[in-house]
Amino acid sequence: MYDPGQVYQPSDDTFLLARAAEAEVRPDDRVIEIGTGCGYVSAAVRGRATFLVATEINPHAAGAASERRIAVVRTDLIQGIRGQFDLILFNPPYLPTRPEERIDDWLEYALDGGPEGRTVIERFAKEIPDILAPGGRILLLVSSLTGPATVEEIFRKAGMRAEPVLSRTLEDGEELIVIRVTRV
Repeated sequence: MYDPGQVYQPSDDTFLLARAAEAEVRPDDRVIEIGTGCGYVSAAVRGRATFLVATEINPHAAGAASERRIAVVRTDLIQGIRGQFDLILFNPPYLPTRPEERIDDWLEYALDGGPEGRTVIERFAKEIPDILAPGGRILLLVSSLTGPATVEEIFRKAGMRAEPVLSRTLEDGEELIVIRVTRV
């Protein structure tokens, strides 16, 4: 049994990434969602691709995704994942978080992006080339709070092309952006 209070619930960022994923997925894609949370985004593309799997570090979130009938591997980012994927989906923790703001529970993994909001994104950029198929695409959700231009530069330095494909401005002025990343 899992604790729903320890699971990030679908919100504006989830809905935006799901919309972009639905537009991007192809019938012959092998898809992986990193950090699936409750599995909302994976469920949005289920049945539209050849293969779908997700990863999740939070056992409560993995339980919630499993209830949505999403195949979930409990791991940190892509540790232990083998094979290559045509479409990689990721709504990382992107909120800038100072050490004194940490909440120290499982929900933290969905929220804490480190001091500048890019700690997990930087790790992801280093690890992801191992599983990105030739011609593959990554859809990554970021926030204006995270510094989208800096995120794009992180991927350029890793030998990839990054471009915004979908965005939405929230009532508080924060902008959510889906970036498509491909190999150069």
